[in-house]
Amino acid sequence: MSILPFLDWLGSSALASAMNGPEWAFPVVESFHFIGFALLIGTIALVDLRLLGGGMRRQSPAELAQSLKRWTWTGLALMLTTGPAMFSADPRVYYFNPSFRFKITCLLLAILYNFTIHRWAVKPETAPILGKLAAIVSLALWTTVLAAGRFIAFV
Repeated sequence: MSILPFLDWLGSSALASAMNGPEWAFPVVESFHFIGFALLIGTIALVDLRLLGGGMRRQSPAELAQSLKRWTWTGLALMLTTGPAMFSADPRVYYFNPSFRFKITCLLLAILYNFTIHRWAVKPETAPILGKLAAIVSLALWTTVLAAGRFIAFV
């Protein structure tokens, strides 16, 4: 089964027309996408840096993660709504772009990692060395997502 008919349908949808209509539409949605990533990755990075022993020493990693949870979820929701909107602007181009595919793969891994292993690593009963390892992997995954996203425009 080919995905091409779906991509063609998406590229001719009302959402794609809105994204490709006024010249300001795509940059505005992209700006909100970046804000979503800043909230999502920023809050996760704060917890990672705390796991590595840096800053925010008044709170445990678990307390910090809990206090940032609303912002993390807000960033994820913003990112996951604006991303598909931007994709609809030119779905065939994005679909066949190797940087886009790599970004999406890393993004799925990073999200899965964050809501499984990373969530376990911030618990107080987790050995500090395992928390540090989880933080390093998390930072590497999110950095890769950002770098791959940046490369979409150059491939």
